[in-house]
Parts: sequence; structure tokens; C-alpha cells
Amino acid sequence: MEAFSDGVIAILITIMVLELGVPHGTDLAALSPIAPILLAYVLSFANLGIYWTNHHHLLQAAHHVDGRILWANLHLLFWLSLVPFATAWIGENSFAAVPMAAYGVILLMAAFAYFLLVRALIRREGRASTIAVAIGRDAKGIVSPVLYAIAVPVALVLPLVAFGIYVLVALIWVVPDVRIERRIPHEPHDDGRPAGEGSPRG
Repeated sequence: MEAFSDGVIAILITIMVLELGVPHGTDLAALSPIAPILLAYVLSFANLGIYWTNHHHLLQAAHHVDGRILWANLHLLFWLSLVPFATAWIGENSFAAVPMAAYGVILLMAAFAYFLLVRALIRREGRASTIAVAIGRDAKGIVSPVLYAIAVPVALVLPLVAFGIYVLVALIWVVPDVRIERRIPHEPHDDGRPAGEGSPRG
């Protein structure tokens, strides 16, 4: 499941890069027309990177998966797969209101899908598991969708303010979430590396 998810996210980032296009000129002024596209790309790359790193840490602590977890993971990947579309839409329309609101809806649903995946893993692993103990009250996981929900209607009136909220949420998560990583036992393996380094456990 981890390898499949990694592959999907890598493809999504590649798609976004291909959407950037080449500036028509050789000076810095040539970047001006595509500046919104570049800004949208940076934000979306950060968001996909955040999901990838935290998804990786989440699955490091998982020992078993079931059908519920697989479908929860696919649900998350569905919403993430729409990020390149929404990125191109807001970038090519200079952060217009409706595209910005749609971008927020996708981020909101992705956050909700990640929340459901975490709950499915905790249900499978148990309340005393590494995942459950590390996640705890999950303040960031609750605050993020609330901010997205606020940003969506704001985007219809003040799209740049909504963009600022999207950036704020990304900044909240930009530092990798080490709650789980800290609680994974660092047991030596045959290659001499701790379990948390180069040894997927999902």
C-alpha cells in the first residue's frame, strides 16, 4: 500500500511539473505571465510533499491493513489526484474566485480523507497502538480542515485571502510530523540500520 501510494503521489507531482510550460523570453520579465502558475505549483508541491511524508510515517507504525484501510487510502488518493487539475485551474486564471474555492474544497476533502485513514488504522491497530498514542488528540488534524472550511467561502469574495489561509495550513504541516517517528522502536536490523531508516513497516 505504501509503495502504491508513493507511486501515485510521484506521478501527480510529475503531472504538475509538465503543466508549468516554458517562459516566452530569456529575462526575468518573461516569468511574470506565469507567476501565478509557479506560485500555485509551489503550494501544491508543498501540500503533496506534506501528505507523502506524513503518510510514510503513518504506515511505518502500521503492522496490518484490511479492506477498510485500503479503501480509506484510495479515498485519500482520489482527492490528491485532483490537485494537479485544481493547481492548473487557479494558476491559469490568476487565482480567480471559483477556482480558488474549488481548490479549497479539494484540500478540505483530502484532509478529511486523511483523518478517516488515521481513524481506520487506529481501529485496526488498537487504542494502545503506536499510532493511537502518537496521534493523541490530533490538534493539527482537526484545525486544518476547519481552516479549509473557512477558506472556501472566503475564496468566493477574497480569493487572495483564501490563498493565504491555504499557505498557513501548509506552514503548520511543513515540518514533518515526528509524533509517530519518535515512538517507533529503533530496533537494529541485519543491515545495521534502525527500523525507522530505510525499513518500511507498512
